[in-house]
Amino acid sequence: MLTSINEYSSIVEIPEGVEVSVEGNNISGYLLKARGPLGENSKFLKFRDVFIEKLDTQIRIYTRNPKAKYKAIVGTFTAHIDNLIRGVKEGFEYKLKAVYAHFPMKLRVEGDEVVIENFLGETTPRRAKIVGRTKVEIKGQEIIVKGIDIEECGQTAANLERATKIKKKDRRVFQDGIYIVAKP
Repeated sequence: MLTSINEYSSIVEIPEGVEVSVEGNNISGYLLKARGPLGENSKFLKFRDVFIEKLDTQIRIYTRNPKAKYKAIVGTFTAHIDNLIRGVKEGFEYKLKAVYAHFPMKLRVEGDEVVIENFLGETTPRRAKIVGRTKVEIKGQEIIVKGIDIEECGQTAANLERATKIKKKDRRVFQDGIYIVAKP
C-alpha cells in the first residue's frame, strides 16, 4: 500500500481476543508481544529506517526509504507479525509421515527428543530434538507437531526429517524416512 510518494507501509489487523504490545524504537529495535487464547509469544525485530507503530486495532509497519530492500523488509516484518498473531490465536500444525519398507520404525517422545528406533534395521536409535514449547504427538505412522511459534514448529519438523536422512545409498531405492506431508 502506497500512502505517499516517499513512504511505503503495510498494515496488520489485530483480531478480537488478541492483545499486542509494541515496545522500543527504531534505534534499539522493537519487541512485539502477543497474548491470545493459546498463550503468549514475542518477537524482536530491528532494521534501520523501518518503523513499527501500534494504532488502535492495527499495527503499521513503514519506511520512508524508496529502495526495494527496505520495501522487502517491510513485507518480512509484516509476515513475522502476522505469524505472531496467528500463532497465539490459532496455532500452527505440521503433519509428518514415517515411511518404511522392511524394518518397521518405532517412534516415541522422550523428554525434549523424539527417539526413532529400528530405522533401516539399525541397532542404535536416532534422535531428533524438539525445539522450545512445541508439542509432538505420535499416532502410528503419523506425527503431528503443534505449537504457537511457527519457527519452533518448523525447526522441530525439519529435525525429524533430517534425523532420518539416508547417506551413501540410492534415494530412489531406499525411500525410508520421515517426511513433511502438510504444513501451515
